[in-house]
Amino acid sequence: MWKLQYPGDLEEGVTCQKRVKVASLQTEKASPVLAMPIVFSEDLHASLYFVNASLQEVVFASTTGTLVPCPAAGIPPVTLRWYLATGEEIYDVPGIRHVHPNGTLQIFPFPPSSFNNLIHDNTYYCTAENPSGKIRSQDVHIKAVLREPYTVRVEDQKAMRGNVAVFKCIIPSSVEAYITVVSWEKDTVSLVSDNTGGLITW
Repeated sequence: MWKLQYPGDLEEGVTCQKRVKVASLQTEKASPVLAMPIVFSEDLHASLYFVNASLQEVVFASTTGTLVPCPAAGIPPVTLRWYLATGEEIYDVPGIRHVHPNGTLQIFPFPPSSFNNLIHDNTYYCTAENPSGKIRSQDVHIKAVLREPYTVRVEDQKAMRGNVAVFKCIIPSSVEAYITVVSWEKDTVSLVSDNTGGLITW
């Protein structure tokens, strides 16, 4: 993570600083650990199971792409497939999306102009199958965050002398979920902000 500072529109020179929470690193959101589904066949040497049943969300930067494994295993070896939440089996899109022979789903880096909701912001699941049977993972939401130039600014406010004025750091909605206001400054001097990222003055 890093911290960037942008000038605001306020005449007094108050600026806000922000920290990017999702940058070039992939993040994963998981639920509490769940019981792993296991399938056994009549053959005691055959089984089928997920090694991680808690993955719910993968968020990645458009400039880096992402790799999402289908975390299944079994004896004998399993066949892995990926589907959209609608039940449609996904297909390779050269240079955009690919399912590797080991069952890993890859979304390649892409420019903002190539963003496609069906690929870059959609819900997927995978299945694993062998002679023991077939199991389905829970849904995994895969979402790309576009890496585009953007700025933050301070919203101008008017207040009577002696009254309270509340200033807000305005962040573009496209990145707002991944940005946290970490400090306010006036003429390079740090000021105290409230718990919501706003600045209150008297």
